[in-house]
Amino acid sequence: MKKKSASQSAFFKLRLVLGVLLCFAGISIVLLAQPRSPSAQLGNSQPIVQAQFRGVLPVVKFDISPPLRDMKPLPAKGCTLRENEDREIMPPLAAPVGPVVPDPVVQRVLGKIGIPGPIISFDGNSNMCGCVPPDPNGAVGPNHVVTMSNLHFQIFDKSGNSLFGPAANNTLWSGFGGDCQTDNSGDPVVLYDQLADRWLLSQFTASGPTYFECVAVSQTNDPTGAYFRYAIATGNNFPDYPKAGMWPDAYYFSTREFLNGSQFVGVGAYALDRAQALAGNPNPTIVGFLAPPNPLYVVGDGLLPSDLDGQTLPPNGSPNFFVGSQDDNGGYGAPNDALNLWKFHYDPVTPGNSTFMLTNTLPTQPFNSILNATCTSTRACIPQPGTTTLIDHLGYRQRPLFRLAYRNFGSHESLVTNQSVNAGTGPNGAVSGIRWWELRDPNGSPVIFQEGTYAPGLTDGIHRWMGSIAMNSLGDIALGFSASNGTNPSVFPSAFYTARHDGDPPGQMTLGEGSIINGTGSQTTTLHRWGDYSAIDIDPTDDTTFWYISEYVPTTSSIGWRLRIGAFNLAGGGVSPTPTATATATATATPTATVRPTPTPRIAPTPRPRPTPFPRP
Repeated sequence: MKKKSASQSAFFKLRLVLGVLLCFAGISIVLLAQPRSPSAQLGNSQPIVQAQFRGVLPVVKFDISPPLRDMKPLPAKGCTLRENEDREIMPPLAAPVGPVVPDPVVQRVLGKIGIPGPIISFDGNSNMCGCVPPDPNGAVGPNHVVTMSNLHFQIFDKSGNSLFGPAANNTLWSGFGGDCQTDNSGDPVVLYDQLADRWLLSQFTASGPTYFECVAVSQTNDPTGAYFRYAIATGNNFPDYPKAGMWPDAYYFSTREFLNGSQFVGVGAYALDRAQALAGNPNPTIVGFLAPPNPLYVVGDGLLPSDLDGQTLPPNGSPNFFVGSQDDNGGYGAPNDALNLWKFHYDPVTPGNSTFMLTNTLPTQPFNSILNATCTSTRACIPQPGTTTLIDHLGYRQRPLFRLAYRNFGSHESLVTNQSVNAGTGPNGAVSGIRWWELRDPNGSPVIFQEGTYAPGLTDGIHRWMGSIAMNSLGDIALGFSASNGTNPSVFPSAFYTARHDGDPPGQMTLGEGSIINGTGSQTTTLHRWGDYSAIDIDPTDDTTFWYISEYVPTTSSIGWRLRIGAFNLAGGGVSPTPTATATATATATPTATVRPTPTPRIAPTPRPRPTPFPRP
């Protein structure tokens, strides 16, 4: 046998090395092509979970209402089984399932810059039918403020004068027929469509066996006028906790769906063709998906659709964004703390080509959604003055709170949302705070641009929870929330707010704290329910003034909540409203508008000039 030359030997070795490398490359390609768990695809823009396409859904019923102003406001009948909505997916946790990591982005003190007091603050409807929780929310237009709760709605001018109501929510569907007319079940949502200058109001039905989302779209910019009315069936799936958002191509809805009202089967996602709905098309295109709870933590306790603020549209062809949260201490098996980003692409030309998928799992700084180990009923958590009754913290829910506010600044796109969390240990034990997030580049390389946990209660002992967050055209962010503490200091459940200017240090609410209303009573219901969500909106007239719709308790009782509506502008003023000291109400009104020109004692010092912007990271 001939010996190989040195050159032949070298050539042989080179071929061997190349063969091994090609083999490894082939194995890598095969492995990369395999499905991976969500935790393994952090930040990946490829589909992680593809939702089940439910098809193009028919509108079960459509009509055009008479002008609302000509309709008789219906009284809400006695409230039945409010626990029927916002149902449990799994038995409540008694404590976190794993070690609690200290919150690394917590804000322990009030911002040092003073925050302007409210421009106006006035009452909405009270609890006239014994329902808890109220689920206060609403929206603002150029001339009106529309509020909804369980189980009433009311329309005001921007000086606090009542123009219609309070009336039972199903007044909107008087004469419509079917469950939308007869079933006043709540979980309402109000949207103002600033692109079309129109209104959308909705609530679900709960009687079954066929369940509906009832949607009313105003014919004009006058919310007391006529409405296009739609009954959209979710079949045998009870559409718990519906939330809505406006996007240029569609109105998007999310639900938590329970087969026959009992078995959790996933999160529903729906697109109602916006142009067709605004035109009063009797059969608008409605595309539906069901995101299965497999694994459960990718849907959690619900997802929020993005809701467009401002006049600048998303980039052409942009999907609507749905966001959920996951907590590795929350009991659903999440491998890490994260935000789950879903994308809903609605195809109006070929609806069957529409898609809804989880594309990104974005790791957050550690947070813990379980308030404390003694909050064993999950809802009995927040202390109040003068009673041992505790009220709902909401944090154990693995979901962000309404709204998921979207804004396109041209240079970047932003989404902001929030969730109640355990912020750590304060003067009297575990303290509730609010984790908030700003996401950027959601349809490119999404990133959590900034996040923080607002929790001055670690210093002053006051619990802050049930937030709602929005960003105005200047890039300023405002956060409205509930606040309460049993003793030292004694704070009845109240509606407060804080904010930051664009360019301030990331993750910090740099302004102090304002009060829409200081509560004067505690809620003693043994159901422990507080609102499941509230709403902060941007005034479309100047695109800078914030309006906050929340709740408080005027007098200690089991069913004593009342809605409160207020507006504030971080520049210290605003173009609307122009209130008088006491607004004259119509015959149907219950509230009295009051001007609150000065902050409460807990508000930070007198405002000083806006600081030099902090350099962006």
